[in-house]
Amino acid sequence: MEIDYIELTDLTALLRDGVDEMFPERVWVRAEISSLSRKQNGHCYLDLSQSGRGGVLAKVRATIWASRWNYIDQYFRSVAGSALEVGMEVLFRAQVVFHPVYGLSLDIDEVDPEFTLGAAERERQRTIARLEKEGLIDLQKELVLPPLPYSLAVISAPGAAGYGDFMHHLLGNEYGFVFKVGLFEAMMQGQQAPESIMGALDDILSSETEYDAILIMRGGGSDLDLACFDDYDLAVAIANCPIPVFTAIGHDKDYHVADMVANTFVKTPTALADLFLDCFIAEDQRISSVENRLRLAFSSRFSAILSFLDLAGKRIYHAAELRQSDSSHRLDLLEARIASSDPRRIIEKGYVMALDDRGVRLDSARSSKPGDPVRILFPDGTLEVSVTRVILSDRCHPERSEGSINPE
Repeated sequence: MEIDYIELTDLTALLRDGVDEMFPERVWVRAEISSLSRKQNGHCYLDLSQSGRGGVLAKVRATIWASRWNYIDQYFRSVAGSALEVGMEVLFRAQVVFHPVYGLSLDIDEVDPEFTLGAAERERQRTIARLEKEGLIDLQKELVLPPLPYSLAVISAPGAAGYGDFMHHLLGNEYGFVFKVGLFEAMMQGQQAPESIMGALDDILSSETEYDAILIMRGGGSDLDLACFDDYDLAVAIANCPIPVFTAIGHDKDYHVADMVANTFVKTPTALADLFLDCFIAEDQRISSVENRLRLAFSSRFSAILSFLDLAGKRIYHAAELRQSDSSHRLDLLEARIASSDPRRIIEKGYVMALDDRGVRLDSARSSKPGDPVRILFPDGTLEVSVTRVILSDRCHPERSEGSINPE
């Protein structure tokens, strides 16, 4: 049996004619860049695809000829702030071409950067909604940073200016505070950045060093450069990390999904250094306050003790003065009594004084008996006599009549 067939050249010619007839004008197409290569001749070759739940649904080759590349590249950069790269969802205008040898392809002459920005934002909003539904947005907020976070793990690109600024500001602080910083290198932009950062997180958690905090930092960049920090898988890894994660990504206006799920986010790496310095400054001020209160309490107590001792000293001195004055007064009285009892004073007043043989003053006649020697003191001399008779006076013994004591 004879089989009808068609030559391949005829088939491809028909396909080419059909494509030309079906797409006489350029069309706008939405797709994702799955590969991109710029050649030395100036042409840019791309693979464009579209995926669904089952995987890749469609794929086609595309070309941006050198005559259009510079315009497209510069315009896209000026609006989107980033170059075209793998992973971007783009809206482009192209001529559908079928070549007998190279097959179906697209010749691109326009790319809409606004669509790419919008697509990134739409994906970002979907990611945020999913994280909120799963309860991951505030999970990191429950972790508490130690009062003095000393050991810090930093995820950054090697040699990044932001990391250098952070280290200079943190370790060169004017207070002399000391920190231990470990650097875990990772890609910080592009399609592979989320996986690279998650790998750094795993390395930190498996490290022998127990870190107090993890710091993810990157300096400024375009919206598309920083789109990797809106990645869902990266956000999940940060939210579930058992160590507090701090972020400092991009410019003041930037706020990424990674910032949302982090324990704390700041605008710049330098501000991140200030955050940890402030922890030590606050603790230093607290200690200084306690020190000042202790010093004040000690000073007040010491002043009270000095006042007490001063008052006690004055009281003791006053009491001593009183006792001294009283003793002096009593001594004066005693001296006066002694002086008044001085035999010489008595004799000088015209009285005489009788002393026994021991020199003791005789106060009464009864204490003597006949034969006892007696010394009688006069102002002008002394008589040494002997008692011949003792005559007792009735004034001393009124109950007795006048009598005498004889020698016998």
